[in-house]
Amino acid sequence: MPSHAHASSTVEDMTLALRDALGLNAPYAPELPREEAISLFRRHLARFQSHVRTQFEAHRLGGADAGKLLAGYTDGMIRTLCEFATLSVRAESHAKGDITFAITATGGYGRGLLAPFSDIDLLFLTPDEPSEEVRGVVEYILYFLWDLGLKVGHATRTIDECITEAEADTTVRTTLLDARLLAGDANLFAMFEARYIVACVTAGAACFITDKRRERAARHHRFGDSPYLVEPNVKEGRGGLRDLQTLYWMCRYTFGTRHVSDLLAPGFSALGLLTEQEAKRARRSWDFLWRVRFHLHYVSGRAEERLTFDMQPVVGGRMGYTRHGRQVGVERFMRHYFLTVREVMRLTLVLEPAVLRQALGPIANAPQADAQMRDAGFTVMDGRILPERGTSFEHEPIQMMRLLAWAKKRKLPIHPLAMQQMIRWERHAATLRGNAEASSIFLDLMCGTPPERSRHGAAGTPPAAVQGDDAPSFHQMDEGRRKGNAYWLHILNETGLMGRLLPDWSRVVGQMQFDTYHVFTVDEHIIDALRILERVEHGSMADEIPLAYELARNLHSRRALYVAVLLHDIAKGRGGDHSEIGSEIALHVCPELGMDSEETETVSWLVLHHLLLSHTAFQRDIDDPKTILDLADIIQSPERLRLLLLLTIVDMRAVGPRVWNAWKATLLNELYMRVAEVLEGSMATTERDVRVARAKAATAQWLAEDGLPESDITHFMGLGYGSYWLSFDRDTHRRHIQLITESEARDSPLTVEPQPIPARGVTEVTIYAADHPGLFSRIAGAVAIAGASIVDARIHTMTNGMALDTLWVQDADGAAFEEPQQLALLSMLVEQALSGQLNINREIATCGRRGSGRRMRAIHVPPRVVIDNRASNACTVVEINGRDRPGLLHDITATISDQKLQIASAHITTYGVRAVDVFYVKDLFGLKITDKTRLETIRQTLLAGLQKAEADATSMTSALDTVTI
Repeated sequence: MPSHAHASSTVEDMTLALRDALGLNAPYAPELPREEAISLFRRHLARFQSHVRTQFEAHRLGGADAGKLLAGYTDGMIRTLCEFATLSVRAESHAKGDITFAITATGGYGRGLLAPFSDIDLLFLTPDEPSEEVRGVVEYILYFLWDLGLKVGHATRTIDECITEAEADTTVRTTLLDARLLAGDANLFAMFEARYIVACVTAGAACFITDKRRERAARHHRFGDSPYLVEPNVKEGRGGLRDLQTLYWMCRYTFGTRHVSDLLAPGFSALGLLTEQEAKRARRSWDFLWRVRFHLHYVSGRAEERLTFDMQPVVGGRMGYTRHGRQVGVERFMRHYFLTVREVMRLTLVLEPAVLRQALGPIANAPQADAQMRDAGFTVMDGRILPERGTSFEHEPIQMMRLLAWAKKRKLPIHPLAMQQMIRWERHAATLRGNAEASSIFLDLMCGTPPERSRHGAAGTPPAAVQGDDAPSFHQMDEGRRKGNAYWLHILNETGLMGRLLPDWSRVVGQMQFDTYHVFTVDEHIIDALRILERVEHGSMADEIPLAYELARNLHSRRALYVAVLLHDIAKGRGGDHSEIGSEIALHVCPELGMDSEETETVSWLVLHHLLLSHTAFQRDIDDPKTILDLADIIQSPERLRLLLLLTIVDMRAVGPRVWNAWKATLLNELYMRVAEVLEGSMATTERDVRVARAKAATAQWLAEDGLPESDITHFMGLGYGSYWLSFDRDTHRRHIQLITESEARDSPLTVEPQPIPARGVTEVTIYAADHPGLFSRIAGAVAIAGASIVDARIHTMTNGMALDTLWVQDADGAAFEEPQQLALLSMLVEQALSGQLNINREIATCGRRGSGRRMRAIHVPPRVVIDNRASNACTVVEINGRDRPGLLHDITATISDQKLQIASAHITTYGVRAVDVFYVKDLFGLKITDKTRLETIRQTLLAGLQKAEADATSMTSALDTVTI
């Protein structure tokens, strides 16, 4: 019985069983009703799909083998259906003549591969305009397949129409490149093949390859350019299956369909384009990506190609990736994925130029090697640099670095043969650690050439089109992010040289963090940060980050800054504080790179404190003098402050395009200016009472100059406590007195005034209302219901018992909340919330159901509450970490209010799905909370609410995973 069951699972036996059930093997085929036939086919389809899934999930089939087996079963089903359909149409129409046509598989199915939920692409080939009988058979087959629930891509064409369409459309030409006969007239298909091959030879490979490369570049751009996106598209993303297929199409078109039946077949290396070892690595990559794709389809129950956060732990677990040491299974799985993607990119670098040379011939008017270059051991072929005969990377590893130095000096791309040799011998680069020449070349490639100061002009205006230390623009991989120093760093990373020169680097290659904040893997993030630093230094981003450009023009420790950017995340994934571990790593890496003790100390300090400014700007009250003084005590030097700010900016900007915004730029700029004042010994260190008096006097003078009556000025001066006067500038004070004056004139219990500030990326909302417990919580709830997010808040109770709360809010894209209908809705909801007309909890629950995506719930966010009594002299600082969700701020502030606490200021930051909310609070008497028992009660109460919300999200995710799997 077991052997019989196994035998009946083969393609031939299953197809034979289907034919028997349909009566096609009988001497006289019975006229089986269509519905009964559909039932037989449906059972057959379910049986072979289930068999493939069982074999695959039991690890008895690899990814590519499962795709081939699924395509094989589908072939047998379609052949059987073609015969059954032809007999049925003949019987219905009483046709007596020949029904001549051929069914061919095209596209991915034509290559003999199918994913579980992929389309089945079919071409119905006819010798001339199809007859009614042929149309009847085609329609019968298509409707039959659709009734089976299959997705079918189809076309009915004559040979002439195929050739014409292929000449006009590269997509059609590509699809027909893999055409494979399934059923029907073999002579007709052979005629089509012969004519198609002639048409391809006549058209030549040049146009086809150019179109495919253009199509690939557009696809890469559409899917994010970088292969190291933390939610990659397995099929269409850079380094994915489509890139391997594109290489296959180029080879097949260039070398002929007869010679290249399969790019990854064992015999392909006979063409001399790849070594057998490289071909084996390519086959492993191909199979790994197909396994991931099969799991994605099975888990999602549809043709899902994107490896999203919710899919990653499930797919990784199904593929056997479990926790190893400190690294969780999902991160191990994704690291393997990214290393596989890098292997595909290496294959492209090696194989594609060889195909181009075969298709296009030698490059005309290409640069030639000069005597100096030849004496150094290098030459130029097709405009690309490579080692001369006799130059051995195996015996002289330093020549790999020298080749890069010459390529940079002459602005030449690397020849694929040189890339191939560097990849092959990269392990020998380990002998170059501490080598002075290798370190000097590495630093030169990374840091580039400083911008020419004379080109900046007297006013410091950045040059219009400076592109620091450009890499050759005609390199076939020089797309998108691969420019300037990033070009050379990508070469070093993809060949593996970087990991050999810096062993700690190899630990972050392909290393991802399982969160929604970081867009790239650690190595790609660092390279992108270095690229951005070069652009900042050369003025290319002066409009976006003007302060950074000004600071970068006057650096004394330029090299130290570049190395600090290189090492700032080098210890990610090791457990513990990556800043502290990275700082220690810098102490031994910097001397190996030839840096002196002063540079080494600077780099180590920058790595240790690279999160200091962002943490302070976004999570602390920078209007509190103690915040600024504590920061100045740590930084101590204006040069270090400049370096630290530049490192902070490029680090944030490289995390992802949506992380950096005008509001964050404003906060960092203000923080920098205040700390700089202290370090320069200005009046920023003056006692608080003196600063308050000066602020009030200055405001009173400005208001008098505006013509405000003395009585109004005196009234206004008496309303605000000291903290109020230090929190706002002159223009804001002027707006506040106008708002308060108008509100009192109308005897209005509530005034809401939203004012968009697009230049800072926020909308400032001022609310003047009678103060009462829970006021800010109600406001936060209304803002959440309106679809806005509070990023900062200043909460002031005036001497007349009124609250003057100032909020800065953004929309979901991190921009100002400025549409008229948005502002009207926000004002209305705040008024309804404060007057009791709005059921805040019910509305927030509705928002939470709408916005709670399964992808986001897959990220675990451990809740944490930290209480700090040292950060401020006047307030207790409560820092809350938890899952971001609609109404989180409302719930937290309601709990704070229930604990009889006043909120002086709130600072809201989100890192993907993780929210970090910091509150400066006082008790009802306006004092810090010092009682340890009460502090612990506050912490536990807040923590309990966060834990409940996280548990609810986790249980919902687990339930969905169970249903899906």
